[in-house]
Amino acid sequence: MSIEHNKGDHDSETENEIELRLLARLQERPDVSQRGLAADLGVSLGSINFCLKALTAKGFVKAENFSKSNNKLRYAYLLTPSGIAAKSRLTASFLKRKRAEYRRLAHEIADLEAQMRQDKAEHE
Repeated sequence: MSIEHNKGDHDSETENEIELRLLARLQERPDVSQRGLAADLGVSLGSINFCLKALTAKGFVKAENFSKSNNKLRYAYLLTPSGIAAKSRLTASFLKRKRAEYRRLAHEIADLEAQMRQDKAEHE
C-alpha cells in the first residue's frame, strides 16, 4: 500500500510515515472523515481514499457504518489486529530512521561548531 508507486527510498519512507500517521489517527479517532484525515495529514482527499482502500484490502482497517448516524455514508474506520501490528512495525521502523537521522545531524552540528571555532580562532 502506498500513495505513489516506483519511487526512491525517500519517497518510500514518506509513504510509510503517511501510513503510520494514518493508522495512528484512525486508532485515535475511528469516526474521523476522509476529509478530516486529508486535512490532518496534509495530503489530498484522493490519496486518503486510495490509502484507506489499500489498508482495507490488506485487512489492516475495516470500515463500518455508524449505526446511529442519520448519514448512512459516514463510516468508522477500525484498526484490525493485523492493522495494529502493522502500525507497531511502522513505528519501530520510523524510530530507527529518526534515531539514525538524529545521530547524523548531531555529528554534522558538532563538525560545524568545530569549524566555526577554528574560523574564529584564525581571525583573532
